[in-house]
Amino acid sequence: MKRITTTDALAAFCAEAAKRPYVTVDTEFLRERTYYSKLCLVQLAYQDEAGADAVLVDPLADGLSLDPLYALFEDHGCVKVFHAARQDLEIFYVDAGVIPEPLFDTQVAAMVCGFGEQAGYETLVRKIAKADLDKSSRFTDWSRRPLTDAQAKYALADVTHLRDIYEYLSARLAKSGRVKWVAEEMAVLEDPATYQANPDDAWKRVKTRTQSGRFLAIVRELARFREIHAQERNVPRNRVFKDDAMVELASTKPQSEQDLGRSRLLLREARKGDIAAGIIASVKAGLAVKPEDLPKADNSRAKLQVNPALADMLRVLLKAKTDDAEVAPKLIATSADLDALAAGQRDVVALKGWRREVFGNDALQLCEGQVGLAVKGQKVVTVTL
Repeated sequence: MKRITTTDALAAFCAEAAKRPYVTVDTEFLRERTYYSKLCLVQLAYQDEAGADAVLVDPLADGLSLDPLYALFEDHGCVKVFHAARQDLEIFYVDAGVIPEPLFDTQVAAMVCGFGEQAGYETLVRKIAKADLDKSSRFTDWSRRPLTDAQAKYALADVTHLRDIYEYLSARLAKSGRVKWVAEEMAVLEDPATYQANPDDAWKRVKTRTQSGRFLAIVRELARFREIHAQERNVPRNRVFKDDAMVELASTKPQSEQDLGRSRLLLREARKGDIAAGIIASVKAGLAVKPEDLPKADNSRAKLQVNPALADMLRVLLKAKTDDAEVAPKLIATSADLDALAAGQRDVVALKGWRREVFGNDALQLCEGQVGLAVKGQKVVTVTL
């Protein structure tokens, strides 16, 4: 069981991995007490005719640089294989501005290959690698050293079994002609915008029931302040103040620390110092926004005139098409997407790329009354009207 703690050792492994067609990658990290993930371990493995190797890279080791790993990530001759890559990729992008390419996410590929929605790694290990995972180290504090042999074995399993899963799924995709489907999905993961948290947009994640532009302006300023404060100090957003406290502040519009002291939901440490000053300044900024610049709630979906019968028919069609194609339905369209289609909207993801081939074209014909649905044996099929 190899453990890499020096840059030279990492460079040697990455040089060998670059000669292989793919390398499997996983990470262990902590994020409970920070805004950005703290990378604690990187697992790497490769396999080909020349042999196999798997290592644990310790980014917490003194003097170790991940530059050789990032060079491997930028080597287009070697596919970088992850499972549920989103959080792993965010770590590397934040740390070095690097996104591995070419990229393959086995969770996405498994959904395309009929393994259901959000196919878990444990499920794929059991069904494809015909193995069981030891869960005993699942809640490990990965920042503590030394790692036990049990922890190391658990971590390595995340990349060793991944080799078998990748080879199985990539072969199945090639046979079915669906390689480009997964490539389209990888484009989102390879886009730097996926990992950029813009403080100006933070308010859009806050759930409110009030549609008042002035209220939303205060929420926008409070959310911007919270995002910047959390990023600069590397603390979780909720450690600054929670969403429910933000909504309360937007309603009560505190003007002083004395006003903040009356809050029911604000954390005690947020009622004074930098956070208190930031809250008061944000409220004032929200109150000062000109009427023509007030934000507006996105009510586009709420105002949809949905044809409920058509929406139900689209759901039946989606189930039939995804059963035939052995694709997870939610990978094609969400319930909200189907409602949008039934209300006449056409700017939905289900009408783009490979999704249009599987479902979108038939869905449009159904919406336009060109086809209907019929039962033929055990299947639902479209019939021309």
